[in-house]
Amino acid sequence: MENNLITTNPIALQTLMSETLFSMGQADAVSDNHTPTNRIETPSAAANQAALEEFIYKGDKSTGVLFILRYPEFPYFSPAAEEAFVKTIGALQLHSGNVAIVNLANPHNPNDWKRIMDFFQPKKITLLGVDPISLNLPAIGHNAYMHGKVATVFNTFSFEEMFSDLNKKKLFWTEFKSFIQS
Repeated sequence: MENNLITTNPIALQTLMSETLFSMGQADAVSDNHTPTNRIETPSAAANQAALEEFIYKGDKSTGVLFILRYPEFPYFSPAAEEAFVKTIGALQLHSGNVAIVNLANPHNPNDWKRIMDFFQPKKITLLGVDPISLNLPAIGHNAYMHGKVATVFNTFSFEEMFSDLNKKKLFWTEFKSFIQS
């Protein structure tokens, strides 16, 4: 159902709108006061759906490097995990501004592989503690790859898992370096 608000009354517009509006379109002529005004519309259902399809993420998706994580308690990482992440990618001349990071624990972000691929269009994807099966992908062992038609998926541990097991951290670093540099 499309819900459009159409009014030419400046008092009503001032009351209803909390922001200054500018029109880039044609103005409709108003016959009762002979002043040109603009048609003000609320977003249509299609526009609302398009807005809902976008992801909330951090960084830059244009580089083709995507990190997928699932941290329910944090917007992206715990403070300790974020520090480790920044140091890790920094050692490979990356930073949080030139990779994309999406937290699937954010209720706005769909847990849908096709939508992730369509939106981010990544070439290299790192699953940080996210079970590939939860994304309807085949099982991928830890610190292992899956080569697809468009992207390569690297499945590894969360940073919390690596903090508690030095061996997991070493295995991750060796494979991650090779993955990013390939």
